[in-house]
Amino acid sequence: MLVLLPPSEGKTRPSGDRVLDVDDLSFPTLNRTRQRLLKALVTLSSGRPARAMDVLGLGPTQADALSTNAALLEEPVGRADEVYTGVLFSHLDLAGLPADVRERADATLAVASGLFGLLRPSDPIPAYRLSGSVTLPRLGTVSGVWRDVLPPALDEAAGDGLLVDLRSGTYVNLGKSSRALAPRTATMRVLHERPDGQRKVVSHFNKATKGRLVRALLVEDARPTSVDELAEALGDLGWTVERSGNRLDVVVTEI
Repeated sequence: MLVLLPPSEGKTRPSGDRVLDVDDLSFPTLNRTRQRLLKALVTLSSGRPARAMDVLGLGPTQADALSTNAALLEEPVGRADEVYTGVLFSHLDLAGLPADVRERADATLAVASGLFGLLRPSDPIPAYRLSGSVTLPRLGTVSGVWRDVLPPALDEAAGDGLLVDLRSGTYVNLGKSSRALAPRTATMRVLHERPDGQRKVVSHFNKATKGRLVRALLVEDARPTSVDELAEALGDLGWTVERSGNRLDVVVTEI
């Protein structure tokens, strides 16, 4: 099973002397594309600040992200799962897991990234700012750069097993499952059921729920090989799950 997570916009700057080396990252077939994007991002961020902030979608209070991007090749690196600090990652809380479970997470999870394509939780990366929806000068859209590159990497990483794709729409556009992998790809959404029976898709707590779900699967060492087995595993863990095609709806009454 391969569980594919979205990145978080919020990131914590690591400390230390170690800097980025793309050869240290997992999925080495992505390195050429990573280098192109790194070069384009550093060049953009080192130029006219107003233009760079507009292209990257940064607001007035985010100027520090621009200087960090400009010095990206000299910035300190840390584990990806400690650099990403959004809601999903805080509820996943890999740092709080026993060592053997964290090793399992390193082998089971991958994070989609506009800059790096795919990352394992243990991959050493700097804090950076590049959304998957950005259009970079000369390169075009980030999603367009990855669209033909990412699917073969997903095929290789998933092997003949199940892909659990928890990415948001922006990061799904970096590269969808191939035709061969699509029948073995499970997606998920979280629905809040109110006391009157009405249901609503949740946003913020969608990420929190997915973080808890993935953590529970890792702790229990669940190894589903199909969408049906994934639904059964989540049910055994106490979640209410309904299947619609290859999508699983997780129904919660509290958020």
